[in-house]
Order: sequence, then C-alpha cells, then structure tokens
Amino acid sequence: MATIKDVAEKAGITVTTVSRVLNNRGYISTRTREKVYNVMRELDYRPNEIARALAQKQTKFIGAIVPSLLHPFFSACINYLEKYAFRNGFKLLVCNSQQNSKKESDYIDMLKSNKVSGIILCTRSGKIASRLDQFPVVTIERSISDSIPAVLCDNYRGGVYAAELLLAQGCKRPAIFSGIPRIKLPADDRAKAFEDTCRKAGVAPVVIATSEEQFKDFDYRKAIDDMFNGNRRFDGIFATSDIIAAQLLQACAARNISVPEKLKIIGFDDTDIASLTSPPLTTIHQPVEDMCRCALEIIIKKMKGETIPAQTIFPVTLIPRGSTF
Repeated sequence: MATIKDVAEKAGITVTTVSRVLNNRGYISTRTREKVYNVMRELDYRPNEIARALAQKQTKFIGAIVPSLLHPFFSACINYLEKYAFRNGFKLLVCNSQQNSKKESDYIDMLKSNKVSGIILCTRSGKIASRLDQFPVVTIERSISDSIPAVLCDNYRGGVYAAELLLAQGCKRPAIFSGIPRIKLPADDRAKAFEDTCRKAGVAPVVIATSEEQFKDFDYRKAIDDMFNGNRRFDGIFATSDIIAAQLLQACAARNISVPEKLKIIGFDDTDIASLTSPPLTTIHQPVEDMCRCALEIIIKKMKGETIPAQTIFPVTLIPRGSTF
C-alpha cells in the first residue's frame, strides 16, 4: 500500500509539500498540485481521512450508536442518517452496541478520541450522559438526560390512535403488547395512552409485558403462545412494534384465526414489514426520515453553538391496512 512518502519520492517533492496539497494549505502551484494528484492516481494512494482530520483537530465524521442493525427501525435510521450526513458533507461512522452498555461506553470513547463532529444515540443508557457534556450529541427515540436533546415521535398520540381505532371497530376485549417493565423509554407512552383511552371508554385492556431477551432476539413467540393458550380471549391487539405485530399475524395464521374478522391487530413504526404481511398491517407511522434529518440538523447547530430545545416531537399517522379492515 502506497504511503505519502512514496508519493513525495515519485513526484520529486517533499512530504511536507504533498501534505500541504492534501490539506489545501498555503500556496501550491497548479502544476505541483496536478503532479501530486497524478502520482496519487498512479500509485493508488488513498489518504487516511481520519488521520488528516485528527491533525487538523476536527473531522467531517458523525458517529451513530444503535442497539441493533437487524431491527428494521434502527436499520432505517442508519439509512437516513447516512443520507443526510452525506448531503451535509459528513460521513457516518456506525457503531452497533448490541444493547451492551460496555460496548456503548467503548464506542463513545473511540468516537470522541477520533474527534468526530457529533454523536447520534439510539441507546437507552443514561449512565453515559455525564460523559457527553459540552459535546454535540442528540438521541433518537431515546431520552437519557435533560441536557441532551431528544428527537421523538408523538408516542402518546400513537397509542391514542390505536385504541380509538379498535374501539371504533367494535372491540370489547382489547389487549396490548407493551414494552419491558423495568426499562423506561419514550415508547412506554404508547402503552400508557392505549390504556388511558380504553379506560375512558369504560373498557379495561389487558397488558401483556415483554422481556429484554425477547427484544434482543426479536422473538416474541413464547409470549404470544402463552397469550393464546391462556383463558382470556381478545378481539383486538395493539402491538407496540411492527415486529411483534407481524409475529402475532403468523401465530394467527398457524391457529386459523381470521384477521381482521376474529381478531384485529395494529402495529407501530410502519417499517417495511407492515406492507409485506398477510394481511397487510395497520400500523402507526412514525416519520423516521424526518426525525433523522432533524437529528443531523441538531448536531450541526450544536457545532455552531446554537441553542437547541430539549425535545423535538414529530407527529405520527395512523396507516389503515387489512389487519383491521
């Protein structure tokens, strides 16, 4: 692999001059610049962008830490974050913590030591908040500290929409697959809103809690089997993610339970899964692309020292499909 020294020797100039060409510093004649670029192409020399940025004490990189690259919501986030990072002249460094707090901590150290311009977090760990003071950082669908701005969707309104739809469709025995009881997330508002709305209508919903292991593996079949094997019968279920809802639809198909005639199902997120199930999934759409664009804008504003609101909340939309109609 060619080095900057090889380029200098081939071009017949000093390493310092090559460095000045690469970093666009000082006066360099057009002829010398062209000679350097021609030699670089000939030797297939590729500058180390991070090393160059460290030398300049600034980078055009933004870090993103997500708990999983397999989860459709977070993979969509990475897709849009990269799109808008590139559009604004940045490159995205993606870190997959696999919901491991030690990995999250190590990734933050790595990103800060490499002088990234900012960090976008989809982590739930509040323990790292104190280590990010005075650093351009923002969270997406997570709220870990009052000092760190969060980009959220209107989770509560989404829960209201789900409950109102099931009640309007005549459901008398609704249930909800909620989040993990011991882990507090903004998404918990989906379940709270669903319960509040049902109770206002004089209906008591059944809450089915999920576990951290199920979230890690995206496998809710045991909880679904336990529900169907129990004594209670439901006519409408709100699943707080499309992954849970899709597995509910699979379980219904295996048990010959007709959806939506016998059981109506609503998801949340409106990931690609929702339009691929049979029947297609009614779900709550959260505007992931808009949220990611906003997160990038917040990082850039924080780099400039601008004041940022503690929370930016995006509206959600009910997307009716075949699992309820």
